[in-house]
Amino acid sequence: MRLWLRCSSLALIWALLSINARCQSPPAPSWDLIDSRPLPPWFDQAKFGIFIHWGVFSVPSFGSEWFWYYWQTRKLKPYVEFMERNYPPGFTYPEFAPMFSAAFFDAAQWADLLNSSGAKYVVLTSKHHEGFTLWGSKYSWNWNAVDVGPHRDLVEELAQAVRSRTSLKFGLYHSLFEWYNPAFLEDAANVFQTNKFPSTKSLPELYEIVNKYRPEILWSDGDAGAPYTYWNSTGFLYWLYTQSPVRETVVTNDRWGSGTICKHGGFYTCADRYSPGHLLDHKWENCMTIDSKSWGYRREARLQDYLSIEELVKTLVETVSCGGNLLMNIGPTHDGRIIPIFEERLRQMGQWLRVNGEAIYKTTPWRRQNDTVTPGVWYTSVPGKPVVYATFLSWPKQGLLILGAPHPTAGKTKVNLVGYSAPLEWETFGGQELVVMLPSVSADQLPCQWAWSVKLTNVS
Repeated sequence: MRLWLRCSSLALIWALLSINARCQSPPAPSWDLIDSRPLPPWFDQAKFGIFIHWGVFSVPSFGSEWFWYYWQTRKLKPYVEFMERNYPPGFTYPEFAPMFSAAFFDAAQWADLLNSSGAKYVVLTSKHHEGFTLWGSKYSWNWNAVDVGPHRDLVEELAQAVRSRTSLKFGLYHSLFEWYNPAFLEDAANVFQTNKFPSTKSLPELYEIVNKYRPEILWSDGDAGAPYTYWNSTGFLYWLYTQSPVRETVVTNDRWGSGTICKHGGFYTCADRYSPGHLLDHKWENCMTIDSKSWGYRREARLQDYLSIEELVKTLVETVSCGGNLLMNIGPTHDGRIIPIFEERLRQMGQWLRVNGEAIYKTTPWRRQNDTVTPGVWYTSVPGKPVVYATFLSWPKQGLLILGAPHPTAGKTKVNLVGYSAPLEWETFGGQELVVMLPSVSADQLPCQWAWSVKLTNVS
């Protein structure tokens, strides 16, 4: 009750601030003020989203989406040799941009595929560290998808398709810095005591994408070691939360300047592929990739580089049990194709979630995150109901699922395998462990593959 009152009070305060902000100049915002804003409930309920890394880096499609930096600044041997083998002397990275054709990009097809994955939100890289924008930004002249390459507003096309064909929330990733923007390099040379780049490029772009596309997730990245004061992050977030067209529903992450990650902002990301394995006291997200070695598409990737569906389901289950959301990344090709292995993984996740979604969506962490006796068993619970889900990642050889964490009550506890119609028998062992008799059926009669969930009603 106290938590509900606290959240309601915070929501009321932010509603009043929103009204006040439109009537007078806002006070100097602090992180205490920004961090007090309640996270819109939809995000915690969603649990699963898809990340899309797409840009000019999809043209060389070699090594990493950091291709330009690794080639030009780090001069890493594989990247240098790749360019020497495949492109003429003097070839520059901007010459890749006209080849970023998006010729096979079908926003409706993408939206339908994303929807089939079971995800509840999608985050598209509107601009990565290379600075190329997927919309016709007036602050990125001749280095955007409308002026060069596809000559299309790719952000608008996908946003419209997602919103008209699905119920997914639409979000945008945006890199604060750009590797080779002269204004940024000038500010960096001045140890960020000048702010030419954020005031003329980065911040105007943020206001532009929020006002034009109204994203419900704003995923910031790439502070390049510059403090949040250089980026004016609290000033922008105050506007976003109180005056922007998405002020009621937008969620943001924690990458708003050096020292803010895992400390300030909306939900925490803490690090790429972050998976603490235990419950945190703040909402968090695990952003990770199907291709274990890159966020962008790679032509040289091998089958073993891609995570299996078993690994992906395991990651989802563990993440949700510990209170996090999973943001699973794919990298389309330069011409706008989502390659078959990405499509297969997306559809497989959707197939699993169509059966087991009740153990994932709108759940909350239970008093135990994983089981005390059987490894590979992870728990979630349903708010306001006497229901706990135990999701197990491997089928017991003897058909007996032994659980040490839940305590059943004779005559009250019920056990069901999600997706299977008949109730399951159970008994206690040693007065402590719950032993569930799983159905003796063939593999093709099971409700799903890869992992299974039992619904425990009235356990303590």
